[in-house]
Amino acid sequence: MDLARTEVTPRKGAGKRKDAGKRKNGGERKGAAKSVAARLGLLAVPVAFFAVFFAYPVAAIVARGLKADGVWQLGRITDVLGDAGIRHVLWFTTWQALASTALTLLIALPGAYVFARLDFPGKHVLRAVVTVPFVLPTVVVGTAFLALVGRGGLLDELWGLRLDTTVWAILLAHVFFNYAVVVRTVGGLWSQLDPRQEEAARMLGASRIAAWRKVTLPALGPAVAAAALMVFLFTFTSFGVVQILGGPTFSTLEVEIYRQTSEIFDLSTAAVLTLIQFAAVGAVLAVHAWTVRRRETALRLVDASTTARRPRGAGQWALLAGVLVSVALLLVLPPAVLVQRSFDAPDFGYYRALTSDDSGIFLVAPIEAIGNSLEYAVVATVIAVVIGGLAAAALTRRDAGRLVRGFDALLMLPLGVSAVTVGFGFLIALDEPPLDLRSSWILVPLAQALVGVPFVVRTMLPVLRAVDERLREAAAVLGASPWRVWREVDLPMVRRALLIAAGFAFAVSLGEFGATVFIARPDHPTLPVAVARLLGRAGELNYGQAMALSTILMVVCAVALLVLERLRGDRTGEF
Repeated sequence: MDLARTEVTPRKGAGKRKDAGKRKNGGERKGAAKSVAARLGLLAVPVAFFAVFFAYPVAAIVARGLKADGVWQLGRITDVLGDAGIRHVLWFTTWQALASTALTLLIALPGAYVFARLDFPGKHVLRAVVTVPFVLPTVVVGTAFLALVGRGGLLDELWGLRLDTTVWAILLAHVFFNYAVVVRTVGGLWSQLDPRQEEAARMLGASRIAAWRKVTLPALGPAVAAAALMVFLFTFTSFGVVQILGGPTFSTLEVEIYRQTSEIFDLSTAAVLTLIQFAAVGAVLAVHAWTVRRRETALRLVDASTTARRPRGAGQWALLAGVLVSVALLLVLPPAVLVQRSFDAPDFGYYRALTSDDSGIFLVAPIEAIGNSLEYAVVATVIAVVIGGLAAAALTRRDAGRLVRGFDALLMLPLGVSAVTVGFGFLIALDEPPLDLRSSWILVPLAQALVGVPFVVRTMLPVLRAVDERLREAAAVLGASPWRVWREVDLPMVRRALLIAAGFAFAVSLGEFGATVFIARPDHPTLPVAVARLLGRAGELNYGQAMALSTILMVVCAVALLVLERLRGDRTGEF
């Protein structure tokens, strides 16, 4: 059977549109491929940095402790866990972190509400005061609480009460250190929740408590969980505070790793404890990442400037007064006592003693630690901003692949992995060509930069993600290279966040102690190392010099934080 052949004449222009569509799809694919290549290129330097100066030293010290004649001695893990003393350290590390977290939430959540919902004179100044403790070095916090609750401290003089070498001193110091984490994380979200939702629930007959429990609390849940997890992480890995205030009685995993490494020289036990801490920190960070994703996607937020009101009623005024009293006693009193004790000697005696090099503790005058710390912190800040900025630029797109998102989580590990392990790992791993850096000054800023990079990423990433992607696409269509797109589009919008990130990196680098205590040279001590060594020596003069150096370090960190608060007019970044 013959079928008539039907010829279809293409409509005019259809072929052209088809070709144009192909070219468009091809252009989109090329653009996507180019974007992926640019993102991987940006990640190359941060990945190399973390591989060489974080993963390699940690792996080297673990291998040194658990390998014998080229064979892994995994049975050593059960041996260490079977030791009653080690189990006690694990138990104390866990329960004090849980207790510190609960106490911090109990004291700081009312403060989060006050900063989120109430408007009162001096609010911005008080916000800065509350945040200062978070950027203080742990040795300064420990020294401040020694001046308050230790031998010869304020409480000892007034009522004969001493809390040093007790767990209460450690818990209170942890609250002091982490109060701002809860206020910033929870209060920041609370201030952006629409209060009309709770008011609507009350109009429908719900009591104030029921409306808060059923409307506000579920919305705040992810933020509270995220804050709790971060506080738990910081207190679980606590080193300087526990070493100074706990004495020989109390030891966390971090302190025990330091003791096993530097005093007992038992690297196998230190390696096992490092792996345990690594696993615990990894689990906490995984849960934290999940809570952050929930917080980002589940809520509709409003402008924070529209939700704060003047206190109304006796209850709100009483709450404001209670928060002010708790801030004064817990956050202001310890640093104030520290400053006062540093001036106890007549004619600025403790400060003048810092210029002398005949104490026998240092090869140079303790005052030189100030210049050393500033130089190291500046170099560490430059490194952290470059590495963290590249990583943040690569992580900007929310639809990044699983591998990229995994690297985002790995960037937080230096905050939780034993700094003692990293510092000692530097000495073991970086001692052969082509990375023979053991005697080089650059080791200190490299270790400090590892701690600064997460702060840079967390500060810059939210701002970069807020930049309209269409601006970047338009610049690319006009022929701009990825570097020029960054320079012309992103940089003008994130300049303030970049300065804030640099400030945070500078502050945390200035106070880094766990790794620096191993790698700082005797003729180039940093301020935290100098303070710890002075506290470790008997004598009123050494104690007074430690107070004086701690005061100087505290003032430098506080000034850096106040400058950041001036820059944070729009409260840029997560913290």
